[in-house]
Amino acid sequence: MLLKGEQLGAHLERELRPLYVLYGDEPLLVLEAADAIRAKARQQGFSEREVLTVLPQFDWGQLLAAGGNLSLFGDKKLIDLRIPGGKPGKDGSAALQQWCQNLSSDTLLLITLPELDWREEKAAWFTTLVNAGVALKLNAPPLLELPSWIAGRLRRQQQTVDMDGLKFIAERVEGNLLAAHQEIQKLGLLYPAGKLSLEQVRDAVLNVARYDLDGLREALLAGDVARLTRTLDGLMQEGEAPPLVLWAMSEEIRALCTIRAGLDAGRPLDQLLKDAKVWGPRQVAVKKALQRLSTAALEGALRHAGKIDQLAKGIGQGNLWEEFLRLGLRLAALKR
Repeated sequence: MLLKGEQLGAHLERELRPLYVLYGDEPLLVLEAADAIRAKARQQGFSEREVLTVLPQFDWGQLLAAGGNLSLFGDKKLIDLRIPGGKPGKDGSAALQQWCQNLSSDTLLLITLPELDWREEKAAWFTTLVNAGVALKLNAPPLLELPSWIAGRLRRQQQTVDMDGLKFIAERVEGNLLAAHQEIQKLGLLYPAGKLSLEQVRDAVLNVARYDLDGLREALLAGDVARLTRTLDGLMQEGEAPPLVLWAMSEEIRALCTIRAGLDAGRPLDQLLKDAKVWGPRQVAVKKALQRLSTAALEGALRHAGKIDQLAKGIGQGNLWEEFLRLGLRLAALKR
């Protein structure tokens, strides 16, 4: 059974299953979910706990042995299995599938994994775990959903803030959910319960955002000038290599150019997106960008990217980061 992270609390109030799988790209959410499951297990009498970490040369016989080594006093046992590499391998796959065939109410297996790609999510070992137990995919909320996530956290400490305050916090903690959690806790320590003013939020919340190339690509497609500017400045301050920044921006421009050319030739958009390997939520962003950008604008942006490439190789004069910003700004412009 697959659950969303926000459904775990209600689930644990109803029942405790003998198998849980936590995976995703956000360590804070994985840690909190694991803590909630362990707390519920203690309430249900799981007084013993054994931690197993799957490192190279791990003996999967340890897992099966741990499940068989119950206390002489009849205590229930929680086995905390951590697979930091995300792939159990052939022996691990067999051991996990064997475990699922013999679940016991006296033994709870809690498995934590990093983010998995779609191939691993479809692997036999993983689908067996999902069908036998409860799995939660715990990824950080995207920027558009971050204000809502922050509001929920503030409610836990009986505090609220208006949308301007939520957006202010979100912009300063983007890409750093652990820091967001800490900043929210700080608001709880500094101010009493109730509604917070924007001034109070501004005084308390630090700029602890982390920026990455995925965020840059999202801002570029959305034509979000404020986020684009923040992200480029953050990447520069964090020492990101200019060739990687240029690669990320150029990849988006080339994809848009190809799709736009196909549209101009009368080809269907859905097929063009499929051919360009644009999947999932990114399709929405690309469609919006295509509504904003003409063939001429995209071709001009591609030439601009070529000039930046020459500049990065020491040919010509100019500031690379200023040129990145100029390139982003021309892609944020309305269709022309």
